[in-house]
Amino acid sequence: MFTTPAVIASTAAALALGLCSLYLTSALRRARAALADAAWKLTHDPLTGLLNRAGLLATHTALARTPQPILVLLIDLDEFKTINDTHGHDTGDDLLTEVGDRIDQVATLHGGTAARLSGDEYAALLPAHGSDPARVAEAFVVLIAQPVHLTAGGDIVKVDPTASVGVAVVDSTDALDDVALHRADIAMYHAKRHGGNRHVHYTPGMSMPASRLRHGPRVRDLHRSPGEGDA
Repeated sequence: MFTTPAVIASTAAALALGLCSLYLTSALRRARAALADAAWKLTHDPLTGLLNRAGLLATHTALARTPQPILVLLIDLDEFKTINDTHGHDTGDDLLTEVGDRIDQVATLHGGTAARLSGDEYAALLPAHGSDPARVAEAFVVLIAQPVHLTAGGDIVKVDPTASVGVAVVDSTDALDDVALHRADIAMYHAKRHGGNRHVHYTPGMSMPASRLRHGPRVRDLHRSPGEGDA
């Protein structure tokens, strides 16, 4: 049986079309993966894998579509700078990752989500229905305070982290920065002022403690309009 030139040409064209289709499919998959990776990086913290500030805002925006009470918690590690200075930045990063995992566990358990805002500051948004804010906040405090064994300079070191937690109940339609996180921030600094390793619930009229134990303005403070108060 002889193969005619026409058959050969047809077969070659089919093979070329198939190879082209495979190449385009592979290229499309790579493009989709690259886009997904870029989208993930826009909304997630590269160190802990938690949501970042943009991701938390997107989550809050979704919650705001359905008016409902929510719990917002602001979590700040106590004496993290001392740990960082004593054991080194790599060990500090390992601690931040471990604490992030613990915060995520509690947030997920209560049907919420967690984020790392910056440095040693984290936040969580949780549904308020059926939740006892004090018990939820205490769960974060207790789990974070469990000892952590980390590597520092080739040695295993035991670190006992603690955190100050501020919790506020707000409406999902309230502004994330100027209401939700702001109120939780005030409560958190009351917790820190009283020694840390505890939680404080925001109550109407509560203001920032006179002595602010912070190392500088937070990102959200820089976006707040001049003259806004601490109420």
